[in-house]
Amino acid sequence: MQSALDELNVYEGLLAEEASAEMELETRAQAETVAELLNSLEFRRMLGHHDDPKNALLTIHPGAGGTESQDWAEMLMRMYMRYAERRKFNTEILDFQSGDEAGIKSVTIEITGEYAYGYLKAEAGVHRLVRISPFDSNSRRHTSFASVFVLPEIDETIDVQINTADLRIDTFRASGAGGQHVNKTDSAIRITHLPTGIVVQCQNERSQHKNKASAMKMLGAKLYQLKLAEQESKKKEYEENKREIAWGSQIRSYVFHPYNMVKDHRTDIETSNVQQVMDGDLDQFIQEYLVQFAK
Repeated sequence: MQSALDELNVYEGLLAEEASAEMELETRAQAETVAELLNSLEFRRMLGHHDDPKNALLTIHPGAGGTESQDWAEMLMRMYMRYAERRKFNTEILDFQSGDEAGIKSVTIEITGEYAYGYLKAEAGVHRLVRISPFDSNSRRHTSFASVFVLPEIDETIDVQINTADLRIDTFRASGAGGQHVNKTDSAIRITHLPTGIVVQCQNERSQHKNKASAMKMLGAKLYQLKLAEQESKKKEYEENKREIAWGSQIRSYVFHPYNMVKDHRTDIETSNVQQVMDGDLDQFIQEYLVQFAK
């Protein structure tokens, strides 16, 4: 930042000595570079929580509504995969359960990259869709809901004690695509943490050992979040993320009919470019939320 400012001062000095259209353009370009750096630093300052630099575990569950909500959950999954691609984050699907006719029943995605959790924590909550249903032969308008949960991935510096005696581990055959091996072996893992009732599962890998390791990672993240909620008196915030997936609880609405609009109800930020948002352009929503959250 200091280097950019010094360079800007040089440009301004040269411009004062010898004004020209070319020099003015170069000075303006350098001023814009300084402004972008300043905005970036200010935004990074808002990601000051010790969990913000970590990787994220993002889970999507459809609300009531069957196929319609399950399709909406899959649309959200695509949106977050596109967002991660835009930010050059890496993604890995840890658990995927396809819907009965279309869409998904649930998905958990590991998103790795610098400040992945810091950015994506803004997306936790209920997301509402209004559109003409492609599954309704009468072409009626439907409203669907899906919930998004975002957890920081814990690392070796975090002390989360998991007593194996508190775990019930079940194996089952993975569902959906995956080849003959998936359908013939009990490689999928479901772990229940008996004291808290937390349940995690993973069926993405063909190896039962790898699925168990991923499931334990998910369990550790959930227990860590629970521990933070207790230690830092954040139970209210924690429970808000578990509100009923229905009317009145949404953080954002995506309207495809009778007009095009995406509106964040926490910040009042809105845009009519629905397709761009669904292609992963979430920066305006995330940044404004983090600005207000920091205040």
